[in-house]
Amino acid sequence: MAITSSAKKALRASKKKRVFNLRRKATIDDQLKDFRKAVLAKDKSGAEKLVSPLYQALDKAVKTGYIKLNTSSRLKSRAMASLKKLG
Repeated sequence: MAITSSAKKALRASKKKRVFNLRRKATIDDQLKDFRKAVLAKDKSGAEKLVSPLYQALDKAVKTGYIKLNTSSRLKSRAMASLKKLG
């Protein structure tokens, strides 16, 4: 358990950040899962509609520091590559 006041404050801050990070992670995971389902189902129009929310979730995660820019770029690139394979 935290003893000093600065350690207590850091603990409070990390608890707050954890909530936001879990929410951000859930959003990214949900968007990726929906997109991948559409790709597996070979639903090109459905997958194209899901690209924008996926990009938005990834960009917000980068903006808030949850993931790095290169991680976001890699996920976007792979998503578009899988979309292009649909024809």
